[in-house]
Amino acid sequence: MVAGKVKKPGKRGRKPAKIDLKAKLERSRQSARECRARKKLRYQYLEELVSSKERAICALREELEMGKIPSEIKALLTGDEQKTPQSGSSTKTSKNSKNISNNGQV
Repeated sequence: MVAGKVKKPGKRGRKPAKIDLKAKLERSRQSARECRARKKLRYQYLEELVSSKERAICALREELEMGKIPSEIKALLTGDEQKTPQSGSSTKTSKNSKNISNNGQV
């Protein structure tokens, strides 16, 4: 007796349903067919994705060979991005130095 309830002897849980073996096998086969179909579609999608990316890469390589390089890419390739001034950090330091000098004068 647990918490005022009487335990019934026997198995717990769902009772096994009397499923026809042929129906069960057919459901399993259908599930396998659907799985193979999904797998085939997934592989087709991935192959199309890879081929489109390869075409894009080839087009970009041709542009590079012909000399049509955008200025942003040229800057990255030559390392000119380090020469550009970093406005964010310089403005912060100049504001801080002004605040310090103003605080000293008050």
